[in-house]
Amino acid sequence: MRSADTLFARLFGVSLVAIVLAHVLAFLWFQQYGFPPPPPAPEHMMGAEGPFAGPPEHRPGEDRDGPFAGDHDGAPGEDEGRFRPPPPGPLRGPIVPFLFQLVTLVVAAWYGAKFLTRPIRRFSEAAERLSENLDSAPLDEDVGPREARQAAQTFNRMQRRIREQVQQRARMLGAVSHDLRTPLSRLKLRLEQVPEEKLQNQMRQDLDDMIGMLDATLTYLHEQRTSEALQRYDVQALVESLCENAQDNGSPAQAEGECAPLVTQPMALRSCISNLLDNALRYGGATLVALQDSPTELVVRVIDHGPGISADKREAVFEPFFRLEGSRNRNSGGVGLGMTIAREAAQRLGGTLSLEETPGGGLTATVRLPR
Repeated sequence: MRSADTLFARLFGVSLVAIVLAHVLAFLWFQQYGFPPPPPAPEHMMGAEGPFAGPPEHRPGEDRDGPFAGDHDGAPGEDEGRFRPPPPGPLRGPIVPFLFQLVTLVVAAWYGAKFLTRPIRRFSEAAERLSENLDSAPLDEDVGPREARQAAQTFNRMQRRIREQVQQRARMLGAVSHDLRTPLSRLKLRLEQVPEEKLQNQMRQDLDDMIGMLDATLTYLHEQRTSEALQRYDVQALVESLCENAQDNGSPAQAEGECAPLVTQPMALRSCISNLLDNALRYGGATLVALQDSPTELVVRVIDHGPGISADKREAVFEPFFRLEGSRNRNSGGVGLGMTIAREAAQRLGGTLSLEETPGGGLTATVRLPR
């Protein structure tokens, strides 16, 4: 029986039951009220005295050998139970059987479609859970028709493979972090033995760049694999804290505006705003972080008055390791991953990150987070 439990069998069964039920209801109605009356006789068969007018021997009811023989000789009421009169008003004719069929098919289609789409809804919910947490519970492989059970098995295998790949990448990142940091640290110590000061400074700068790129890459990959639970978080306190930390380090950063707490992922939100603030302070100098709250969304704007970015390059800066020429290059710090981490963090929160020109010159990074 399980081999016959397929989506095709379910759809065919629901359709068959609906059709049979509609016809049974129509048949019962006709049995109760009789079948529709025959159509009227054509005009060429109508005589002066009514239908079938003609010689007496051919009139209905007078032909003793005809199909109506005995109509006047039998007992009164002998044929009264043969047909029942149809109900008066709108119930006369085929309208009621038609309504029976229509209502039956509509109800069957509604429940049948809901019944058949239940496996698809289960897969959609499971995919949503998987996108938020790789360790989410697998699908039940014993529920639904055969196609749904096979798809559930495939989905669970896919989830296990993704989890294994992420764990393998985490192990690889740990190995890279350990194996590369050690020789780089030894090289920095050996630089002290280089007699030429200029060459020593150049080599130290190259090593610092390599260590910075390694740290930024590991942070970027760590951000991609991190998943958090949603929490009610004070965004205003976070922004004010980041700006105070920047001021303590001698960077001109100010916070402006108020907002209510937001249900979000704290680490992802902190990573997003922190990278935007660092980027603005590094390239634009004095920075303002403005909060704008509404019932539907929270808007965070990181505003600087630096050289800005041309409109044709504003999307390119979100690519990993992309750096602009001029003031926005490696000499001013960074390896080109800050904006990438910020946008991906905003997208994980269900929001968006866009760049636009600041009135009067500069760059404004706008983060929109739905409530």
